[in-house]
Amino acid sequence: MALELNNLKKPKRVKKSRKRIGRGNASGSGTYSGRGQKGQGARSGVSNLKRLGMKARLLQIPKSRGFKSLQPKNQVVSVAEINANYKEGEVVNPETLTAKDLVKRVDLPIKILGKESLNIKDLKFEKVKMSQSLQDQIKK
Repeated sequence: MALELNNLKKPKRVKKSRKRIGRGNASGSGTYSGRGQKGQGARSGVSNLKRLGMKARLLQIPKSRGFKSLQPKNQVVSVAEINANYKEGEVVNPETLTAKDLVKRVDLPIKILGKESLNIKDLKFEKVKMSQSLQDQIKK
């Protein structure tokens, strides 16, 4: 007989049934129900981590503070760098910016900032964000 999906069987006792505690002395785990006699661990409301001695370990690990935004940060390029690296009629997009080593990664957003004036005419901007002052300069 070949081993196929339709004739696979689970081995006996695959899932072990949980130990039912505190169901009388006849069950074998009655009386103190695995909690010993008196003390903090015998009371209700004590976490298992505390009983296992892990609370001190957990407190030793520093909490991670702050939060990490899901939106990636913009890679910033200044207008002065564009004036220095581009000529008239060229296209400013993530690919050309990485080729000229102004930006490290193509997949992260890019924003062009700067209060300087844009000296080059006929530049085409594609797939990049830009500051309001730069947008006003392009419109003029």
